[in-house]
Amino acid sequence: MIVLLFFLLWRIPVVQFNFGGERYYLKETDFTLQWIHSVEKEQWLEFYERNGDSLLLAETKFKTYGAGVPSDGKIIPSKDGYVHMEIGRLFKEMNLTVSQNAQTTIKTANKEIPLYDYTEDYEMVTITIEFIDLWDYMRGNKL
Repeated sequence: MIVLLFFLLWRIPVVQFNFGGERYYLKETDFTLQWIHSVEKEQWLEFYERNGDSLLLAETKFKTYGAGVPSDGKIIPSKDGYVHMEIGRLFKEMNLTVSQNAQTTIKTANKEIPLYDYTEDYEMVTITIEFIDLWDYMRGNKL
């Protein structure tokens, strides 16, 4: 009985991805969002962390300045050919359009998830932090 209550009542924080009428969970505390910029045709990366019930955009890195480049971030010195910028912005919800063209991908320390393989082309993905019970996590869809 105690084990059953544990599974039903214990709540864990997850990064939740909503698309295609389904919810998918990522238990990791941080992830990288990677895509090909539509104008510059260069790879962009954004580094997110779970921060309570919000997503923290900690840093971004890109190769060229252009459309959509943040103007208020702090430049972090680097020698890898990318411009690294500290952002430090919180989001309760993030809405992302995924496309085959942009090759939108989620990366964690252990895996790479090509979102464009899981969605329709130009489908909207909503990303939030949710606290779900362990039972839902165990039986749910994990990315």
